[in-house]
Amino acid sequence: MAFGGLHSGLLERLGGVALSAQEDTGIISSLDEALEIMDFEPVAKRMMLPQHWAYLATGVDDDATLRANVEGFSNYQIRMRRLVDFTTLDLSTEIFGKRWASPLAFSPVASLKGFHTQGEPGAARAASAKGVLQMLSTQTSTPVEEVNEAYGEPIWYQLYARSDWENTSKLVKRVETAGCPVLVFTIDLLAGRNTVTNARAQGVEGTSAEFCQNCHKDLTKPMAEGLTRVPGVTNFTWDYVKRLKDSTSMKLVLKGIVTQEDAELAVEFGADGVMVSNHGGRGAESLRPTIECLPEVAAGVAGRVPVLFDSGVRRGTHILKALALGADVVSVGRPYVWGLAGFGQDGVEKVIDILHRELQLVMRQAGATSIQKLRQNRYILDRRTGARL
Repeated sequence: MAFGGLHSGLLERLGGVALSAQEDTGIISSLDEALEIMDFEPVAKRMMLPQHWAYLATGVDDDATLRANVEGFSNYQIRMRRLVDFTTLDLSTEIFGKRWASPLAFSPVASLKGFHTQGEPGAARAASAKGVLQMLSTQTSTPVEEVNEAYGEPIWYQLYARSDWENTSKLVKRVETAGCPVLVFTIDLLAGRNTVTNARAQGVEGTSAEFCQNCHKDLTKPMAEGLTRVPGVTNFTWDYVKRLKDSTSMKLVLKGIVTQEDAELAVEFGADGVMVSNHGGRGAESLRPTIECLPEVAAGVAGRVPVLFDSGVRRGTHILKALALGADVVSVGRPYVWGLAGFGQDGVEKVIDILHRELQLVMRQAGATSIQKLRQNRYILDRRTGARL
């Protein structure tokens, strides 16, 4: 609730405790006031240029899939168990032979320095401090080598393939040389997209296309150094996945898998992992929340490769539901950028702390002491069908 709408007399009766800073705007002014992830969204909006906000906030078409991603979690209920000894609560997860203390990850988001001067290094330091996996966008505003240094070890790298194989290969080799262990190939934007909300904001008075092009020219991006623009479009098919896999020693994850059929094909063509994602509702107006895609993708994978998940995660309960339905890692995008935009690295750490706290709380309430037990005891009910998942 926005506290700016509270009557002044009520504020007096409450003693103004923790409310006075929010009285006028309804926006938090310090990290101590943040109680949930959504507290960071209005702060970020206030801090950003309108165009930058629109880029982060946009979905496609009517933004309906963006909204559906969040709303879809409400279709799944949690079966709470009582009197379980939760003195030992294990949030850890293993992926590609590495044990992570947290199942939380950061999805790749482009141009973080457009949201805060600390940019990708600030997010990396926060992720490292909290034991969170980080994926770096091809459209990063900081070179991968610098982000690796900030994180303390090589991070995962997300790939937007170039229009020709030679330039894609150069980029992949650079990332591999930097020590990145995993390549996350994004496949849900290969057909293009219709980001109406973003497009409407680009002509806001007081800015210009020329100003925006200072940052958004493709070949000026740090990871485009040494690459060239080649006309034409590559025909991206499953054979391309095999070619990419054969070209590198890095593990290959396909980001954008939302059906059982494609999950099966991903394994068949050599992918080491899949990521259930619709790009945060930024790819196509499918109206399918990723949480509803997750069970069939997990069925298609059948435990042969790890499953990562993103799009719409805003609560610890969301993380629990995704883990229970088959995800090994649950990733967030907009939430950590909201924290970064508002408060830099400290804001990102606070976002992580809130999600961890909420996840621990609901695991204790449900009597689920580990991710493995979440799945073994089938804690989720589909409220539409009554099916126990």
